Amino acid sequence: MTHPLLAHARSAGAPVLSPGAATFVWQGDEPPYLVGDFNGWSAEYAAPWSPVEDGLWSFTLDLPEDAYIEYAFLTEPKDEARLTDPLNDRTVPNGLGHVNNWFAMPAAEGTPLIERARGIPQGKLSRHRIENNWLLANSKRWVHLYQPPVAEPAPLVVVYDAQDYLTRGRITQIVDNLIHLGRIEPVALALLDNGGPARGVEYSCNEATVGFVMTEVLPLARARLNLVDPATRPGAFGVLGASMGGLMALYTALRVPEMFGRVLSQSGAFELGETEAVTGALVRHMPAQPLRVWMNVGRYEWLLEPNRRMRDLLTERGYSLTYSEYNGGHNYTCWRNELPRGLEVLFGR
Repeated sequence: MTHPLLAHARSAGAPVLSPGAATFVWQGDEPPYLVGDFNGWSAEYAAPWSPVEDGLWSFTLDLPEDAYIEYAFLTEPKDEARLTDPLNDRTVPNGLGHVNNWFAMPAAEGTPLIERARGIPQGKLSRHRIENNWLLANSKRWVHLYQPPVAEPAPLVVVYDAQDYLTRGRITQIVDNLIHLGRIEPVALALLDNGGPARGVEYSCNEATVGFVMTEVLPLARARLNLVDPATRPGAFGVLGASMGGLMALYTALRVPEMFGRVLSQSGAFELGETEAVTGALVRHMPAQPLRVWMNVGRYEWLLEPNRRMRDLLTERGYSLTYSEYNGGHNYTCWRNELPRGLEVLFGR
C-alpha cells in the first residue's frame, strides 16, 4: 500500500504544502543532497532527510506563507550532479546552465505586469552593436534600446544584464504596463549585454564599464531615443541591475551622480572579493551624493547580510533610501516580481 505522503506528492506534486511548511519527498534507497535557496545551495548544509518507511524519505521546511523557493537534488556534492525532482514538474532555468525546481507557498503572488495588457501602446525595442577595443573585454557588445510609446522626452534607465532582464525579467512588458496604468512616468531603457565570461570583471566596480556607459552607451541613446536633457534635469537618469549588476548599478551612480540620480539594486553583490570595501569606501568617505536608492534582497540568499550592511551605511550617511526584503532567493522570478515596486518608488507619478 502506498504511503499517504507519497500518494499526496504524486497527485498534488511535491513538495507537499501545509500551513507554514513544505515537506519534500524522495523515494529510493538513499536520498540525494537537497539544496536550495534555504541553505545557500550548499551540499555541506544539505537538508537532513528523515526516513518515513523503507525507501521513502522526507524533510519538512518551515516557511512564511508568501515564500517562493527554488531547489534541486544532487547525487554528488557538485553542481554537475544535479537532478530535478521527479515529483515536481515545475522547473525554471537558473541562468547558469542548470534547471531548478520551484514552488510557491499559498500566499505568494507574482506580478501580473509581466504579461502585457491587450491593446495597450507598446514601446519600440531596437538592437545596436558597439565596438570598442579599449573598454570592452571582447571588443564588441550589443546594446538594446527601448523607446516608450509617448511623444514627450523621457528619462533613461541603464540596465545591466540585458538578456536576463529582457527574457527572464520581462522588463519591457512591465514598463509598458506601468506607463499605460499611469503608475510611472514614461522611461526609456538602454539595456547592456554583459561580457559573458568577463562579466565578473566588468561588474566588479569597474571604471572601464562606467567609461563604456558614458562614452558609448549614452551618446547612442541620445541619438536614437527621445530623452530629457540631464543638463536641465540633473540626476534624472536611472541605473538598474541584479546581483553583480546591482552592485555595478550603485557603483555607477556613485561615480556619476549628476547623471544617474536613481538607483535600483536587486540583491546587490556587495560581498564578492573587494566589492564591499570599494562601494563601502565610496559611500563612507565621499560627501553624500544626491541619489535616490531603491534596494531589495531575498531573506533566503547569502547576500542578505551584505545588503543589510549597505542599507545601514547608506542610511547612516544620509542617502535617500527605500529598502525591502522578500521571502525568496537569488533569482529572476523574485526580481521581476519586485521590479515594479522599485520603478514606482523612483519614477512614480
